[in-house]
Amino acid sequence: MTLTVLEPEGLYADTALEQGILGPGVRILQGNAKSSLAELPDSLLAEVDGLMTLRMAVPAEQIARFPKLKVVVRMGVGYDRVDRAACAERGITVCNLPDYGTQEVAEFALLLALSLRRGLMLYHDTQRGPDPAPWGVRPSPLVRRQEVQTFGILGLGRIGTAAALRAKALGYRVVFHDPYLPNGYDRAVGIQRARTLEELLRQSDVLSIHAPLTRGTRGLIGERELRLLPPNAVVVNTARGPILDIDALERCLRDGHLAGAGLDVIPEEPPREPVPALLRAYRAREEWLTGRLVITPHIAFHSPEAWQDIRVKGVETMRDVLVEGKRTNVIPPESD
Repeated sequence: MTLTVLEPEGLYADTALEQGILGPGVRILQGNAKSSLAELPDSLLAEVDGLMTLRMAVPAEQIARFPKLKVVVRMGVGYDRVDRAACAERGITVCNLPDYGTQEVAEFALLLALSLRRGLMLYHDTQRGPDPAPWGVRPSPLVRRQEVQTFGILGLGRIGTAAALRAKALGYRVVFHDPYLPNGYDRAVGIQRARTLEELLRQSDVLSIHAPLTRGTRGLIGERELRLLPPNAVVVNTARGPILDIDALERCLRDGHLAGAGLDVIPEEPPREPVPALLRAYRAREEWLTGRLVITPHIAFHSPEAWQDIRVKGVETMRDVLVEGKRTNVIPPESD
């Protein structure tokens, strides 16, 4: 029986690589959808056994248009764009790619923290323009030596672990909180474990978020949690925007409780009106944010090598699960 796999976004000039991995018993179709599966005809979706998506959401109303669908591969780490409840009702297996971009995102989290904590952004912001600051040291609560700080990690999966090892190598004391990891993992990595989220927050001079977006983590870090951080802490988010309340972050930065923040993700991407107050202030270069905030457009994962990993690992996962019946990168229904 011939199986059919659809790549709906037309990501690649040809599918020779995919065909070589999936083998001759699989037919590969490409769509030309720009933003939604709704752009593709029912006649095309009716043929599909396996769906591979990168940027495109897979909501329940679109899943209903795939009568033969067996496997969805989200070509990335996060899987919040796929309606997994709707897939579970149909017996559709959902997979992600947990092992791509690990180094890139971990290094970017450290880059954001260091650019703030060592004053890189502070001096970048104050030395440019027609009226630069005086040539010399600019006192700021942002700047601290790594060895006197605790680097707190929320979520110690693959990326969180990679970030922990890098922070440890730079001299930070590293503490994490992850209720899903077995006892002893902290000893294997050589870092310390916080039993509760509150325990983690109270000691984190840098809080780096590495949790997936689930029902349990949406809005997990709000104003109460941010105010548990030590005065002049820095918050870094390279995971998912909705985990962190960006309006609460704005208030905690504005009143001086937090020294700075580095965000590669925001709640709605790309941002639409009404744009969050923090993003408006950042774009307007308001003086109170000078050197204190870095925002990048969800690019922490990016490198040519990571893009190649996405393509290869995505089709390898589809082969393993759809063709060979393995459980490679399958997300269990209870993981929300």
